[in-house]
Amino acid sequence: MGLSVLNIEVIEEKLEWQNVLNKVNHYDFYHTYDYHQLSKAIDEKPILLKYEDNGIVIALPLLLRKIYDTDYYDVTSVYGYVGPLHNSINPSFDNSNFVHQLNRFFYEKKVISVFSRLNPFIKNQEVILGGLGDLTPLGKVVNIDLTQDIETQRSVFSKTTKRYINKSRKLCSVRLSNSKEDILAFTKLYYENMDRVNAKKNYYFTEDYFNHFMSSDDFQTDVLLVTYNETNEIISAAMMIKTNDIVQYHVSGTRNDYLYLTPIRLLIDEMRINATSQKYKYFNLGGGLGASEDSLFKFKSSFSKDFKIFKVWKYIVNQEVYDQLAKQYMISGDNTDFFPLYRAK
Repeated sequence: MGLSVLNIEVIEEKLEWQNVLNKVNHYDFYHTYDYHQLSKAIDEKPILLKYEDNGIVIALPLLLRKIYDTDYYDVTSVYGYVGPLHNSINPSFDNSNFVHQLNRFFYEKKVISVFSRLNPFIKNQEVILGGLGDLTPLGKVVNIDLTQDIETQRSVFSKTTKRYINKSRKLCSVRLSNSKEDILAFTKLYYENMDRVNAKKNYYFTEDYFNHFMSSDDFQTDVLLVTYNETNEIISAAMMIKTNDIVQYHVSGTRNDYLYLTPIRLLIDEMRINATSQKYKYFNLGGGLGASEDSLFKFKSSFSKDFKIFKVWKYIVNQEVYDQLAKQYMISGDNTDFFPLYRAK
């Protein structure tokens, strides 16, 4: 069982974790136990904080980590769109008791700072976190509203996107697969993509990472592949994750020789058609690199103008210790916008 501190319970086991998720109305794959196990670094411990009071349930998934060689800890979130979950909170919710209990927990566990990315498709996260540090808008993500019919969705596609989709449909075929051979082909395409864009090392996910996605029962993973009809070779592929009413565009790759076709457009089009028929509500294409409105964002916004604001939560629990740590571990010239400051190096 989890360890209780007042109304806060710390969940670390898969079955208990899923039982808590089952109690809330809405969650994404980023909140699940399996994704936390896949995403954690060696020095990070996945925990789910469960608060329950008078029928209200709040669940907050985090990664707990020690701060260097000190007695202190901080918490962060997995990569993606996370933040708190709840069962029945509306904008008039009084979060004062939750704030008190959470602060008490953080102080007892010597947690100095908290960072979490939030999820633009989970309502009232800001209501839950009100008064706890800063909620900072980072940028926009592009959502395709799957509650609209497919023709209405397509009507806002840019002319360029429509043209490329039409061309790809004549020359290519799309199929859904979970075979080991196809997952291996997808992995190679993904690595080719990362090489082309000079991606950072941490974006080179292992083959095991992709296989665990396919085998997880916490969410549904769809791997869509585009084959070139003339040669029958796989030229593009994408991994999309479905949870509750949300579809997340996770990772993708395209053969360099076929970039001129931009077959990724065809994959997105195919997924939004399928997901609409399956009664999903949101199809999140994500935003630009570093949340900027760059060429990647412009590409995604050629499918939809339904933009959602992506925010992050930054909270200094103990300012005095935070300042001491920043002074101790910061190097002159470090990025002073980084949070937490003592990890800037």
